[in-house]
Amino acid sequence: MPHPGTLLIVDDNKAIRTTLELLLPAHFERVLSIAAPNRIPEMLRNNPDLDVILLDMNFHAGINTGNEGLYWLREIKKLRPHLSVVLFTAYSNIELAVAAIKEGATDFIEKPWNNEKLVVTLQNAVTLTRNNQKIKNLKELKQEYPSMFWGESEPMLQLKRIVEKAAPTDANILIIGENGTGKELLAYEIHKRSARKEEWLVPVDMGSITETLFESELFGHAKGAFTDAKTERAGKFEIAGGGTLFLDEIGNLPLHLQAKLLTTLQSRKIVRVGENMPRDIDIRLITATNRDLEKMVDAGAFRDDLFYRINTIMLRLPPLRERGEDLTAFAEIFLEKYAIKYGKKCQSFSTQAIKKLYAHPWHGNIRELQHTIEKAVIMCEAQQISADDLLIAKIGTAKNATATKSLTLDEMEHELIRKTMISSEGNISEVAEKLGITRQTLYNKLKKYNL
Repeated sequence: MPHPGTLLIVDDNKAIRTTLELLLPAHFERVLSIAAPNRIPEMLRNNPDLDVILLDMNFHAGINTGNEGLYWLREIKKLRPHLSVVLFTAYSNIELAVAAIKEGATDFIEKPWNNEKLVVTLQNAVTLTRNNQKIKNLKELKQEYPSMFWGESEPMLQLKRIVEKAAPTDANILIIGENGTGKELLAYEIHKRSARKEEWLVPVDMGSITETLFESELFGHAKGAFTDAKTERAGKFEIAGGGTLFLDEIGNLPLHLQAKLLTTLQSRKIVRVGENMPRDIDIRLITATNRDLEKMVDAGAFRDDLFYRINTIMLRLPPLRERGEDLTAFAEIFLEKYAIKYGKKCQSFSTQAIKKLYAHPWHGNIRELQHTIEKAVIMCEAQQISADDLLIAKIGTAKNATATKSLTLDEMEHELIRKTMISSEGNISEVAEKLGITRQTLYNKLKKYNL
């Protein structure tokens, strides 16, 4: 069965066209050919399914500069940027062909050619065109990015001023903050304010990618690269091309995968799994974490060179408890949203409900508040949310809270390690990973605290 794809041969040598017209139909769905390159625009208009153009570089006797081929290469790229162009060149023109590749040509074939190599090269070019078109179609889907609510608290106003300066640049940005503070929302906000806003922001949860799929997810893979690789697939770096790549929970990345990520960021190239040819990448990088990367660097759990690479600008999202009156504003936003969703009449909060909201520490931050207000709206039977409607879990008595505050850092560290040892059933590797420290550091602390 022929390989899918439509080819156009552009060569003024009739013998070459005839030979290729006999060879290639056995390997491709459609093979077209023309002698004059000035017919290329017409062929592009009439054949929207065209995948590859096999283009000769010289069309007039006695002229071997290759300038004609370069001219038509540029014209093709203007009319159909994602179309693959494979150049036909004589031995003496190899240097010229390499230069043409820098201008957008996919590959080149030397004359006289090897049939098997020619077919494989053209098949790969077809695949490249179709993958590029898939990525283009994906990017053209309308995107609705959620909006960032800045509020009026001083920490957020300071953060906004930094974002306004950093967002229009291509600087790598590291967002730090507790769970539920809105790190992904901030990444979207930065993207919307950047020069790349017309392209995609592609989010990746680094904590959910297994080690075995890391390279496939980020870099893509070739067909047959592994058991389940039934088709070629572009990775997140390629999909985000021209736009922003957002790597969330970057602190969860194991050391050996950190090295692979660093190599990619330094070289600005990726290699798909199962391929050898590097591909250029063009992304703006935003990362986020709820972990203390500086402490992880000191403990040997995070590479210092990767840390410096990803945080040209570091942005700290403050927890909800540091945002003052913003808590009321968030509560009212969520109240309106869920009252509409559930068809409820509740429109405000009672004084006691507001007091109850401010008495809670909100360790889960905005996400916890959102879920709390949603439950309150569901429970509410009046026009006001009452304190009883707010199902907030108790965090302990004031006495216990005071006792917790009086603990020394060593005592808190001792308790954290003890509880992690219990939850991990004494698995040293698992404990070290959860705590973000090396095994040797953990051994030293176990000895220090006699655990």
